[in-house]
Amino acid sequence: MKTMGRLFGLLFVTATLAHSAPLKIFVLAGQSNMEGHAKVETFDYIGDDPATAPLLKKMRTADGSPRVCDGVWISYLTGRGENNGEGFGRLTTGYGSRPNPTEDGGKIGPEFTFGIRMDEAFEEPVLLIKTAWGGKSLFYDFRPPSAGTYPRTPEDIERDRNPESGSGHYYRLMVDHVKSVLADIPRICPDYDSAQGYEIAGFVWFQGFNDMVNRNVYPTLPKDSRENRFANYSLWMAEFIRDVRQDLAAPQMPFVIGAMGVGGAKANADNLQFREAMAAPAALPEFKGNVTSVPTSPFWDEPLAAIQEKYEQVKQMAHLLKTQNKNHANRDGRMSPADQKAWLQEFEADLISPAEVALRQRGASNAGYHYLGCAKTFARMGQAFADAILNLRNDR
Repeated sequence: MKTMGRLFGLLFVTATLAHSAPLKIFVLAGQSNMEGHAKVETFDYIGDDPATAPLLKKMRTADGSPRVCDGVWISYLTGRGENNGEGFGRLTTGYGSRPNPTEDGGKIGPEFTFGIRMDEAFEEPVLLIKTAWGGKSLFYDFRPPSAGTYPRTPEDIERDRNPESGSGHYYRLMVDHVKSVLADIPRICPDYDSAQGYEIAGFVWFQGFNDMVNRNVYPTLPKDSRENRFANYSLWMAEFIRDVRQDLAAPQMPFVIGAMGVGGAKANADNLQFREAMAAPAALPEFKGNVTSVPTSPFWDEPLAAIQEKYEQVKQMAHLLKTQNKNHANRDGRMSPADQKAWLQEFEADLISPAEVALRQRGASNAGYHYLGCAKTFARMGQAFADAILNLRNDR
């Protein structure tokens, strides 16, 4: 009996020590690719590659259903327009893009494997606070306070867009939501021990597409210019890091910049310049050892992208037929809509094989600017973001 009593006491002490550390909180923020547009139906594709098959096993239970993390909770603020709402609970799938902010959207973003990795790394509970909205910019929507109010351009005024009142609106929503969660952590994370407190253990920023394609705020430079036309993004990103650390009272909070990787190695010059501008703040002396950039181009799925390019050719051909392009089949305008449809079907069948159709259905679920909605891509990115934060923490 004494042996059993000692064993019980040892188990009790061990269990107590396992949670005798502050709750680890990670903030994830950005636009549509932080939301995540990878449908759960594309999970099987992850298992086709021996290099990522082990990751898929972590994402599922033995019966093949999506994993529910015992030690990770999430609060997710998102929405469309002014229709914002919060979804929360134990981390599992469905915390990607959501038509209804409070309901499972059937998709994942980087948060799923990010949380799984953190669940492995920490004995204590983990809380993810995610704020993401599609189609948002750093120069306007997430504009940090230190950058001042966005100065409208003549084109903004002409098109009646980007009013000064909206400058930094989503930055404020993000910070206000984080503070709201911190004010009542047990609402989201029942395992929270107030005696141990919490630590804001890292921040991941994954955004960029709307800045990258904007030529109003980032005008094209002369061909002989050696400057990066996205240099202001680097300045605003650095200000964002400083401001969010100050607003969350976390001056040394590890910060990860997820650098745009759409297009992979075949990206155009503007895309490559933008990647450099995104990563640039990590090289500033003040951020040495506490800010890093993670390139996401290595996770771009080249086989799926090659198939997607063929579908884009079909789409372009449909336009050429409809507009009676002089170099194509309907140059004389004699083809009816039914004729055009039949011609396109034959064109597509000759261009895209049944095997390619099947592969695309298995691995892709969205457009190229959403990384093809490929769960393999988002899963690898989430894991890479987590590892980057853990490396920053270990190097302190």
